[in-house]
Amino acid sequence: MLADWPAGSSLFAGHPVMQWALALTVGAVLFFVMSAALQLFRSRLQRRADVSGHPLAQTTAEVLRRTNRAVLLILSLLIGAELIRAPLPWSGQNAQHLWFVLVALQLALWLDRAVDVGLDHALASRGRVSTVTATLFRFLLRAVVSVVALLAMLDNLGVNITALVASLGIGGVAVALAVQTILSDLFASISIGLDKPFEAGDFIVFGQVAGSIEHVGLKTTRIRSLGGEQIVCSNTELLKQTIQNYKRMQQRRIIFTVRITYMTGVDRAASVPGLIRAQIERQPDTRYDRAHLARFGDNALEYEAVYYVMTADYNRYMDIQQEINFGIMRELEAAGIALALPERIVRLHPARQSKDAPA
Repeated sequence: MLADWPAGSSLFAGHPVMQWALALTVGAVLFFVMSAALQLFRSRLQRRADVSGHPLAQTTAEVLRRTNRAVLLILSLLIGAELIRAPLPWSGQNAQHLWFVLVALQLALWLDRAVDVGLDHALASRGRVSTVTATLFRFLLRAVVSVVALLAMLDNLGVNITALVASLGIGGVAVALAVQTILSDLFASISIGLDKPFEAGDFIVFGQVAGSIEHVGLKTTRIRSLGGEQIVCSNTELLKQTIQNYKRMQQRRIIFTVRITYMTGVDRAASVPGLIRAQIERQPDTRYDRAHLARFGDNALEYEAVYYVMTADYNRYMDIQQEINFGIMRELEAAGIALALPERIVRLHPARQSKDAPA
């Protein structure tokens, strides 16, 4: 354990009350010294973190705040008893177990706080994360730390944890098989929270469903469709789909067609692409790509135009397209070019008189 402390063993040998009084005094002094040292070290770390914003210093300071004063006091008293060689009411083996349990408990508390602080920093760096997912992930990590610390303590105390771990493993497999659907949705919820393919408020399309995300829960995701009804979808089934997230569009590619009559002259027909381009470039938040006479249709000359709307707002896109359409109509009317209408030409032939018909 610790090195010999000759003063206490020779001076108060045979006086257990005096030995324990001195041990308690030494333990109290050690407790206040270690508390003051931890407080000073934590204050310096916090000051450094405030000045330089160093993440490691901030994390260490937060972890040290989780120091348990009761554990520190008992450890101080044990050190004092070891130094003074005060007679303990239990055997040396039990003292070693107590040392291990106290140290393991304090390390578990520090590690628990480190997981908590580290997860906060990790989630903050990833932006907005679902509260449900963050809470669940935090609970799972802290549960792992607690279980590992508990098993280590039991093993040190002489408990056969092999059979316990095996029993827990068999029971865990049985429970997992019984609730595999729930667990699948649970881990899918964690995946959605960490990977963030979509968030509340995003407009998504998958399969035959189109709507805005209202809530991502532990088992299901709720979507408000364009028709107004709420669609509840399993998280597992949702992640199996190919999802189109329209809220994260940086730009929208638009293709539209203008049809004019075949009665238009060549020179006027050649001016239509420039006319379309001018109308697109007049609109803000747009980027012109191309406009061409694409094909000779059944009853019209068909022009294909492509441009980009530099926003994901669908209503804004429709406003822009409407202004472009009106502008094209005005320019075509001013140029004397008519838009093509669906038409069908029916040719009627005079009925032939029958040879047997009377004259």
